Amino acid sequence: MAAMAKSSDFGAFMEKFTLQPTSSSHQLPLSGLTFAIKDIFDVNGYVTGFGNPDWARTHPAATSTAPAVLAVLGGGATCVGKTVMDEMAYSINGENKHYGTPRNPCAPDRVPGGSSSGSAVAVAAKLVDFSLGTDTGGSVRVPASYCGILGFRPSHDVVPTAGVTPMAQSFDTVGWFVRDPLVLSRVGHVLLHLPMVNPIKPIQVIIPEDCFSLSSIPSNRTSDVLIKSVKKLFGDHIVKHVNLGDYVKDKVPSLQKFMNVGDGDPLYNIASLAALSSAMRLLQRYEFKNNHAEWITRVNPDLGPGISERVWEAVRTTGENIDICHSVKIEFRAALSALIGDSCVLALPTVPGAPPKLQTDPTTLEVFRARAFSLLSIAGVSGFCQVSIPLGVHNNLPVSISLLARHGSDSFLLNLVETLYDTLKQESEIAEKMIN
Repeated sequence: MAAMAKSSDFGAFMEKFTLQPTSSSHQLPLSGLTFAIKDIFDVNGYVTGFGNPDWARTHPAATSTAPAVLAVLGGGATCVGKTVMDEMAYSINGENKHYGTPRNPCAPDRVPGGSSSGSAVAVAAKLVDFSLGTDTGGSVRVPASYCGILGFRPSHDVVPTAGVTPMAQSFDTVGWFVRDPLVLSRVGHVLLHLPMVNPIKPIQVIIPEDCFSLSSIPSNRTSDVLIKSVKKLFGDHIVKHVNLGDYVKDKVPSLQKFMNVGDGDPLYNIASLAALSSAMRLLQRYEFKNNHAEWITRVNPDLGPGISERVWEAVRTTGENIDICHSVKIEFRAALSALIGDSCVLALPTVPGAPPKLQTDPTTLEVFRARAFSLLSIAGVSGFCQVSIPLGVHNNLPVSISLLARHGSDSFLLNLVETLYDTLKQESEIAEKMIN
């Protein structure tokens, strides 16, 4: 019977329960909507499992509910349960050796993406209207891309992370998944405590050609679709092409320290963005260690392949170069703010290609992971908001594009997705037919 239940819910759920909205008014923005939450959010009376049975076994039940969960309950939505996640949030794959890997409804032989795997699958499989996840290094953006749905990583520190098990506080955010851009906006405005405002026309859409060259998906299925949609809605004049790697190399001198870390071959990666990713991951390891090393060394938890190596590498991390990581953050946010003005967006591939096959040997994914983190670290280090938008399929696998806006421009970005979405869908359908 348990196996049956597991297959009927795509393996997305850890446990099912119902939390009713805190008000029954039909006037509320999320009234009538259901949602699920990643097993990283505290719910009063339930153990927060953090993706690992040893963690669940050694931690008591939460005595309060995370403010982000309370906010959407207050907005009128009903919570239906907790979802499976990658152990300790330390993977972008979505595979969990203890609880099973949630099944990707778009591509059952491919990973769903992590670490908010179950939350993405629950939305993609239409089991809920929206779900909450967290995104530190990419844990909302990646599964949204792999599962063919919308995923929003808000500006850093604008949605409260209290009652959420920390991964690395310099980068931790509470994000959300939806299938519908109107719901994306409604959930966002509730979590961000923002009034709904009229959309503002974008002043500029920036296309970094070097970043799109990292993707194995042809540009006529990604950036070209966006450019055609933007020109149709707003005119030719707002599209600007740049080389982001060169710009970052010039404007972020502290990156020099990390420039020789990783391969600088342009076919493999963009040197300055590889360095940015190295700085981000060092600080992430250091903060993860400060949060969890005591528990890890005391309990010696049973951890899955890939995750175990990353966790123990973090435990061994020293404070060397951490001050330079903080300098990189300050310089990079200033540089990106100068490039992306108010009411402007930077387009990016969310990930560098199609979702990898299930149970791929981690060593064969190293180039893919390195490219992925070069792209993902742009929002991570700057703290800017980013949305991953599905663009149909290429070779029967989901394709996406991301838009990134300045810190605090979340409402502008949510409204822009609403405005662009239908045209993007039409243009991606035309592009799909032309290729096929």
